Amino acid sequence: MDSILKKKNLIDLDYLDLDIKGEILRNLSHQRLIEEGLINKETKMGINGAVMVDTGIYTGRSPKDKYFVEEELTKENLWWGEVNQKIDSFVFDELFSLVKNFYNSECSKTYIFDGFGGADKDHRLPIRIIAKKAWQAHFANNMFIRPTADELTGFKPEFTIINASDISNSNYLKHKMNSETFIIFNLKKKIAIIGGTEYGGEMKKGIFSVLHYILPQKNILSMHCSANVDLDNKNACLFFGLSGTGKTTLSTDSNRLLIGDDEHGWSDNGLFNFEGGCYAKVIKLNKEDEPDIYNAIRHGALLENVVYNKETNEIDFNDGSKTENTRVSYPINHIKNSLNYKGFNSISDHPKNIIFLTCDAFGVFPPVAKLDTNQAMYHFISGYTAKVAGTERGITEPIATFSPCFGGPFLTLHPLRYAELLKDKINEHNSKVFLVNTGWIGGSPSTGAKRISIGNTRRIIDSILNQKINQETFKKDDIFGLMIPENLEGLDREILNPINAWADKEKFQIESKILSNLFKENFIKYGDEVDYLKVGGPE
Repeated sequence: MDSILKKKNLIDLDYLDLDIKGEILRNLSHQRLIEEGLINKETKMGINGAVMVDTGIYTGRSPKDKYFVEEELTKENLWWGEVNQKIDSFVFDELFSLVKNFYNSECSKTYIFDGFGGADKDHRLPIRIIAKKAWQAHFANNMFIRPTADELTGFKPEFTIINASDISNSNYLKHKMNSETFIIFNLKKKIAIIGGTEYGGEMKKGIFSVLHYILPQKNILSMHCSANVDLDNKNACLFFGLSGTGKTTLSTDSNRLLIGDDEHGWSDNGLFNFEGGCYAKVIKLNKEDEPDIYNAIRHGALLENVVYNKETNEIDFNDGSKTENTRVSYPINHIKNSLNYKGFNSISDHPKNIIFLTCDAFGVFPPVAKLDTNQAMYHFISGYTAKVAGTERGITEPIATFSPCFGGPFLTLHPLRYAELLKDKINEHNSKVFLVNTGWIGGSPSTGAKRISIGNTRRIIDSILNQKINQETFKKDDIFGLMIPENLEGLDREILNPINAWADKEKFQIESKILSNLFKENFIKYGDEVDYLKVGGPE
């Protein structure tokens, strides 16, 4: 559907004080957006009808340049700190004026995407993305919920992002900011402005941050996770996990349908995807290992920062010289094994199972453990995984990584707010929670120990989904207090309890104690209000 607006009075921009002189193009089709990007020389044609864009010096998010305006609504609610940095309203007003002057004086085309954050019509957020680059509108069209023609009639956004990536803040030192780049949210005015960075993920994660603020105050849990269901849209499961834990791989299952791969809400109605698309990493992508993502790169898909042959436009997915964060965005219906492809909205019933994925490089976590409610809250707030020795320069031993609620960079409220909502949902719907370790068994990588096989992890996931694991007997471990199954069909009993896989039992105890202390040290930063949850952590 193309909607081309040549007269400013056909769309209300007065609430932004915008008086755009050039042509306004609203909710163009994928084909038109592709054509506009090529005509503007923003993009190049890639493989299978997908287009490619280079986002310049910023090939990832700029978290140190992200700010929230402090005012009466946010002062007491926001979880202020490194993630949510304060900024005065006068700074926002000054930079907003800069953005408006740019749009009001620039006679080039303006692209608008009107749509929704959230597939559930009862809880979706009407959003507007305004951009000067066609590819940015293309990105928004891929990533958010695309409206019907009827839904566009009389559309009124409840949050607006104005992307002015071509301008920057030369007065950033005066404003006590970190650089010329700015991503600023004014939750009172329901506006965000972006300047100095072209990276598409700022728009995607910007709306996610807003939903993280709005939804919990409506008793809806906002989550950074993937989700899938049985082929009959029953038996939903959530997968939480940081990078490298296998979240994308394990939530992709030929016997199940994908609800979404990254961002979801959990309301009284059930689960719903926030997005209308996927934003997948493509570094080292190959068709054999990740066929769904590879096959999704076709007409409508938008590749970011990939390295390609200048003569043939052939892409080298193994080349990370621009960035290791090469990406592709595409509509979720490009995934054949998804609810959306089957013609359904990306919504489902309440999840029967919740899986926390961790890649434990200390080699002391069991492959699977059942969590009670307190443990679920504790491990949810902790959001643990570990960097592997040798993957980064200077790392010789495992490095513990903690990200609250498995999505720390996007939380706008204190982690306890989300954990309490998780507890309420678990208790109300009798959801089972499991911790699944996709990392090492019998030692750390430096000892020569091996990572648990994907096949064994798949067997664990299957036992959770078919509820066979609930028929087993469990034994509590002495250090982390985790309930470990004593037997599981298809798995060697020796690996179920990690101490059995260690030749050096004393070393196991030492490494376990090191990791348990790291958990305890990390939990301190959440304050006294989470003290009651320590019963769910290490002994």
